[in-house]
Amino acid sequence: MNVSARVPRRLESYVCGRWTPGDKQGVPLLDASTGAAVAFIDSTGIDFAAALAYGREVGGPNLRALSFHERAQMLKSLGQVLMDLKEEFYAESALTGATRADGWVDIEGGIGTMLSYSSKARRELPNTRVLIDGDVELLSKDNSFSAQHILTPLHGIAVHINAFNFPVWGMLEKVAPTLIAGVPSLVKPASQTAYLTELVVRRIIETGILPEGALQLVSGSVGDLLDHVEGQDAVTFTGSARTGRKLKSHPAVVANSVRFTMEADSLNASVLGPDAGQGTEEFDLFVKEVAREMTSKAGQKCTAIRRVIAPRVHVQALVAALGNRLAKTALGNPSDEGVRMGPLASLAQRDEVRERIRDLTVDAEIVSGDPDNVRVLSGDAEKGAFLNPVLLYCDNPFSASAVHDVEAFGPVSTVMPYDGIEEAIALTHKGKGSLAASVFTNDPRIAEEMVIGMAPYHGRILIGNRASAKTSTGHGSPLAGLVHGGPGRAGGGEELGGMRGVKHYMQRTAVQGTPRLLSAVTGRWMEGAGAGDTSVHPFRKSLAELKIGDQLVTATRTVTLEDIEHFAHFTGDTFYAHMDEAAAKANPFFDGRVAHGYLIVSFAAGLFVDPDPGPVLANYGVDNLRFLTPVNPGDTLQVRLTCKEINPRARADHGEVRWDCQVTNQNSAVVAQYDVLTMVAKTFRKPS
Repeated sequence: MNVSARVPRRLESYVCGRWTPGDKQGVPLLDASTGAAVAFIDSTGIDFAAALAYGREVGGPNLRALSFHERAQMLKSLGQVLMDLKEEFYAESALTGATRADGWVDIEGGIGTMLSYSSKARRELPNTRVLIDGDVELLSKDNSFSAQHILTPLHGIAVHINAFNFPVWGMLEKVAPTLIAGVPSLVKPASQTAYLTELVVRRIIETGILPEGALQLVSGSVGDLLDHVEGQDAVTFTGSARTGRKLKSHPAVVANSVRFTMEADSLNASVLGPDAGQGTEEFDLFVKEVAREMTSKAGQKCTAIRRVIAPRVHVQALVAALGNRLAKTALGNPSDEGVRMGPLASLAQRDEVRERIRDLTVDAEIVSGDPDNVRVLSGDAEKGAFLNPVLLYCDNPFSASAVHDVEAFGPVSTVMPYDGIEEAIALTHKGKGSLAASVFTNDPRIAEEMVIGMAPYHGRILIGNRASAKTSTGHGSPLAGLVHGGPGRAGGGEELGGMRGVKHYMQRTAVQGTPRLLSAVTGRWMEGAGAGDTSVHPFRKSLAELKIGDQLVTATRTVTLEDIEHFAHFTGDTFYAHMDEAAAKANPFFDGRVAHGYLIVSFAAGLFVDPDPGPVLANYGVDNLRFLTPVNPGDTLQVRLTCKEINPRARADHGEVRWDCQVTNQNSAVVAQYDVLTMVAKTFRKPS
């Protein structure tokens, strides 16, 4: 049975812990290829104030009761279930006009982003509920008064208002960092493709993995929802700049200083370097990338290339190469074999793009494609929202305005020439701020000048060349670890960016007090907090017994000239400061021969390590190593080792322990300071 022939379903919202239909039948949502009704959408009758309150009062406490690692594990489990259900999502995705490749970016890209956040959070965040932000600020000479910045989850709800082009990725890329931060989400997808978002949310809720109130969905209009946002809430928006500005200036958003992140229209540019003429690998890569960005998701991507900027001497060859490649694009029903580009999301969207193309022709001429003559392999050319790729050329881009102001959100790009790198950079600036840009060059000098000149106007810049061709993710691919957003026209916001995205939903607070009390708040020992138990070597304690502040002060060891020379010959490090007395004295930092820094670290380990089998399983690193005072032959070293931070792993029988290691000389001067990182068993029984 053709999936398009099914009976249209009535979409529901998931609010206040239950699935709720609107009071009316709703507006029909159509198959983008055939025009057949897929679903009906309506949200009238929903109590939006109650939905927001439910998220704050139920979802928030449930999430904040979990640690960062527990929330991350929750997303991992959820992502694994969703990946097993992906074929169901692909079938629904085809109705939106997405090909299998388009659906992969949206569906598996969205789930992959969530899994990536889960992995990064477990690697980069502690297994706590509070984040430490930056170093301790010392506020007194005697260490009696200090300050530490911390990050804690907002006590509100995040409202995510998404665009139609990525109904899965657009939701999950925002929900993932929000949930890891410990903040519940309410998702409002764009109506055109909301049936796919609703299906994914249904499957999420069915898993029972998320705590009650962590995720809600509104299918349909948001009504008076924004009237009820408060100061602890956050709102994110992806869509047109006009709508974004309207939402950002909403009285409740302004009055309550609600955090607002906008990702808006973006006239992204791709620049062909002056070294990348016809016949170079970069020229061919550029043509392929521009064509791919024009046809992927039928050009309905906020990061798609809208302005193609090339050296004037290469423009004619570029237009010909692009025209030939675009003419081979097989347009039709994305479910059919051989189709490489599907329709736009709706007939209204097709009409909108045609109107914008007419606006662009004020400054540019169409050199490839006919927006009014649709040619398809399959699907209904009239009832389906099909549009063949359209390439325009603007010969005088500096005297034009439409090509820098009008976005045709479809398979449409405009080629424009430049004379000199300064002109190329200036043309990218005329977009007034973009999400993404790219430069195709194999010349390091050109790459440097272009990127530095373009960066203030762009959220992300890709440098494309032959060396990265096989591994590059391409111009238009936002990645979980990289910021997604841009200045000016692009909205001035940031999403993703790894843990940067998590921190957007947290409050940074400066906490001042005595080191002992600050350590209790942060779960991290700091200088001046005093020592805990010193009666037992801390390496003899399992995580069940070890406490922050437990400390060891070691015996001493005197460094001899023989030690230094032996270490030099043994390691091969015969740097003159260790081996040549006269040369060392001539060095302004030394007063004669000095010990190697790593000799000091090695001797320190010899002083604090307990050699017998115990709960300490492995040393896996050293952080923040600094050598502060030179060590000369005859100096005597001593170590103070303090348990600084304990980070148990949620699903393992061990955890990480960070130790503060301070090495001093006979004058109590600190000669070395660093953190030792070890794996420690949660429990330990001495072998019989």
